[in-house]
Amino acid sequence: MKLPDTNLLVYSVNASSPFHSAAKAWLADAFAASGGVAFAWNALIGFVRIATHPRAMQSPLTVSDATGMVDEWLSQPRAVVVNPGPHHADVLFKLLLQCGTGGNLTNDAHLAALAVEHSATVGTFDRDFLKFKGVQIDLLTRPDSSKFPS
Repeated sequence: MKLPDTNLLVYSVNASSPFHSAAKAWLADAFAASGGVAFAWNALIGFVRIATHPRAMQSPLTVSDATGMVDEWLSQPRAVVVNPGPHHADVLFKLLLQCGTGGNLTNDAHLAALAVEHSATVGTFDRDFLKFKGVQIDLLTRPDSSKFPS
């Protein structure tokens, strides 16, 4: 099962992003794979937040278009929404303590904990996910890594 992070979802619909082609292909491949795609509500809500924000996107989506995209993803036969299980707090706090920080990594740690609980692989361009030990990560290649800080 594949679990996309927020930015992968945003890049998959943002044709002006240098990550668009890779993100769109990853998502299409994930939907075609037998394991399917797991969506976390924090990633979906983050997608709507960023995709509709005029400072985050050159051409922001309307709320209707953004929520329509979420509906389209969730209506796919191999799509599931994953929720925290009874041990989520233990897994989440362990991941945060292992990397020694919270702050901006807290939402990433939540997604990583969901991946651990549901035996999923996180799809991301964000190298910060490598800080979480024991989490399966599919780190997508950036078009030109020298232009982007890790």
